[in-house]
Amino acid sequence: MALGATRADVLRLILRQGMRPVIIGAGLGLLLSAAASSFVHSFLVFPGSPDMLFGVSFLDPASFVGLSCLLAAVALLASYIPARRAMKTDPIVALRYE
Repeated sequence: MALGATRADVLRLILRQGMRPVIIGAGLGLLLSAAASSFVHSFLVFPGSPDMLFGVSFLDPASFVGLSCLLAAVALLASYIPARRAMKTDPIVALRYE
């Protein structure tokens, strides 16, 4: 803010830095969890075995996407709180602290 950034610029910068690893991790996590789920499913389900998944598909999109969205929302909140504090900081006070 001391170098001409607006509050919206500061908010955008901090949220982008906080959410970039979350988006990358969610994408990789969805791919790896789908692979792990099918691997585990192949060991749990065989003819004559009881239903260990309680009727839920091993690639249930509601579970995968819902949980990813929940974790992304928590990460967004965890990034927004410090961003809000950074927006309220007076630039002169921040420069004097250095």
